[in-house]
Amino acid sequence: MSTAEFPEVSVMDEVFDLHAILQPDEIEWAMKARTFAQTHIRPVIEDDFDKKYFRKELIPLIAEQGFLGMHLKGYGCAGASAVSYGLVCLETEAVDSGWRTFISVMGSLAMSAIYKYGTEEQKNYWLPQMAKGEKLGCFGLTEPQGGSDPANMLTTATKVGDTWVINGAKRWIGLATLADLAIIWAMTDEGVRGFIVPTDTPGFKATAIDGKLSMRASIQCEIELDNVTLPADAILPGAKGLSGPFGCLNEARYGIIWGAMGAARACLDAAINRSKDREVFGKPIGSFQLTQAKLADMTLEYEKGVLLALHIGRQKDAGTLNIAQISVGKLNSVREALKIAREARTILGGDGITGEFPVMRHMANLESVRTYEGTDEIHQLVVGRALTGLNAFS
Repeated sequence: MSTAEFPEVSVMDEVFDLHAILQPDEIEWAMKARTFAQTHIRPVIEDDFDKKYFRKELIPLIAEQGFLGMHLKGYGCAGASAVSYGLVCLETEAVDSGWRTFISVMGSLAMSAIYKYGTEEQKNYWLPQMAKGEKLGCFGLTEPQGGSDPANMLTTATKVGDTWVINGAKRWIGLATLADLAIIWAMTDEGVRGFIVPTDTPGFKATAIDGKLSMRASIQCEIELDNVTLPADAILPGAKGLSGPFGCLNEARYGIIWGAMGAARACLDAAINRSKDREVFGKPIGSFQLTQAKLADMTLEYEKGVLLALHIGRQKDAGTLNIAQISVGKLNSVREALKIAREARTILGGDGITGEFPVMRHMANLESVRTYEGTDEIHQLVVGRALTGLNAFS
């Protein structure tokens, strides 16, 4: 498949030629995602970011592409490979992190929780509707006091007769004001358990967080849970302890490994194109050695990041993935993507801080991506534990 078939062709398509080491079905998913993102999101994203507008009218169109829960098998989901899912994340985040986040919240978090830990009745009811975008889900784990220590969560679920009563609060929960269901993690007498909470249940309240300087074209929320009463079968029976939410988080972290490299590619493309158009001292700045050195270094880190993502994806598809590699990938991809964004901005000069170019928007978004699904420090400790066998978390 030639790169000419892709809209908004990246210079990296020719210099890197990632498609040469992909399977035909993987390229097909990548092309579908790039076509959609460049056609439907790219023309409006700067304005949406400026106006803090989440374009929810795109949700049915995204569902039509098969992106929601695409890595899950059955229940109306596409059953695509991990690598294919990663490529969709890359192409989506190349336009905006918020839309890759939407796909992750739906598929890697809410849908994966039901798929991994739910009953057949729960799966058959919720997953087909979610895959079609008819029902939206959110994932309530992080709490106001901090997200890196879920073992000490304050939200509780108490068994009262044949019901569960949940009290507590969650913060930085994507999609909560739009969601039809929330996967809420709460402390019980048996430890941390997960629950499917319809958002129209009395006592459930979601409020969008305002004042964000990052992820402005997406929705993150606070959730209040005040005596939310659920039937006994609202619990996810297969999720017991922190392995439940962590199993979903690792799915989302995997998508970030690819997605952050999409943001990096967009910044690199902007810098390359501008280096050929912007002239100083009578010639394009791209003809100067220092500029070419910057572009070469950015390309090096981008290619290494994508190859690492592909390696992790191949392991995931083969069922041989060491979970520590998820932390290696998330730590590397976001950290290097931010470095690429910052270096790209220097090539754009003063214009780089404007909405004429996507770099500052990607840079701001990546600051959020760096924090959620595990900070740098958390992933460093995961890798350190794998290397030494010693737990430094406490």
